[in-house]
Amino acid sequence: DKHFIHEVTSPQAFAGLEKRGLKVFRPQQVVATADHNVPTINQHQPIKDQLSRLQVEQLIENCKKFGIELYGLGHPYQGIVHVIGPELGITQPGMTMVCGDSHTSTHGAFGSIAFGIGTSEVEMVFASQCLLQTKPKLMRINIEGELNKGVVSKDIILYIIAKISASGATGYFVEYAGSAIRSLSMEARMTICNMSIEMGARGGMIAPDETTFNYINGREFAPKGEEWKRKLAEWKTLYSDADATFDEEININAADIEPMITYGTNPGLGIAINGLIPTLESIPEEGERKNIVKALEYMGLHAGDPLKGMPVQNVFIGSCTNSRIEDLRLVASIVKGRKKNEGVKVMIVPGSQQVAAQAKAEGLNAIFEEAGFEVRQAGCSACLG
Repeated sequence: DKHFIHEVTSPQAFAGLEKRGLKVFRPQQVVATADHNVPTINQHQPIKDQLSRLQVEQLIENCKKFGIELYGLGHPYQGIVHVIGPELGITQPGMTMVCGDSHTSTHGAFGSIAFGIGTSEVEMVFASQCLLQTKPKLMRINIEGELNKGVVSKDIILYIIAKISASGATGYFVEYAGSAIRSLSMEARMTICNMSIEMGARGGMIAPDETTFNYINGREFAPKGEEWKRKLAEWKTLYSDADATFDEEININAADIEPMITYGTNPGLGIAINGLIPTLESIPEEGERKNIVKALEYMGLHAGDPLKGMPVQNVFIGSCTNSRIEDLRLVASIVKGRKKNEGVKVMIVPGSQQVAAQAKAEGLNAIFEEAGFEVRQAGCSACLG
């Protein structure tokens, strides 16, 4: 139904089309933005990095040539693809959505089937608006009860990944359910579905409800008038039947989840903020012990040590996981009236031009700057490197 593209994984796909003399089959169902490899300062100036400049220029040329809508640098709708899709109302329940980026699962928070694809698959979708896929196994993760104070969506998903490992959902499409999930905002749900990939899943999704519908209603490309009523009636049917069966089902008590932090080289190596790095004796599987030894050596940490109280050098607030207005409001509420340590570098990178404008209008930028943070322009930034 929707195909999102950006400057990094689309050039080869466009070149493949041209080589075969093909057109984009349904350009009106493709949405393009520049986000992955763009500078997040001085976006009004020519791009200094040669590769970045070439990729962005190629995207502009390809979108013109094939008749695709582009939200490029300087456009008010530009931003990280998985931020602008929802905030513009492009992402809607029941859609099948793909993008040449693994974190396309973000859009599953709206009850859509959304997953990342490779460059050759991007070309396949360009040419046919179809995609061959093998059927994934089904997993449901139920989280019931009230969350503890200070626990947010990032903690929920890091807890799950630490529990089942960074490969624990490989081959599965995951549904998140339960009262704790239903209590979350759409921004929080997007964070959880976004990180489904970090546990190996093909994608993640949450059944749409009133929170979903209220978020979409009135957005730029959301249905209007009678079309809204028709779509809303359709969306309200998109939930798992009471007798639905899953290949695997996991039940979690929300009260067991604490604020989380990772200590290693993959998101599965996580502990509660007040916890200790696991001792090797506590890990029965030899392969996992070896992985943790390598991770700790790389990180300069030791088994059995706490992480709380360790010095911090760099802080990055951004990415398609946590760069929405709700995230920036939360950070501002914590740092208001405070100053960062002089030895710590902090970057705030909003996920889109709209988020950036809203943060400025709400006075969040002033709070960040007073705290000594560097506020940048929209893009993937440090997440891509």
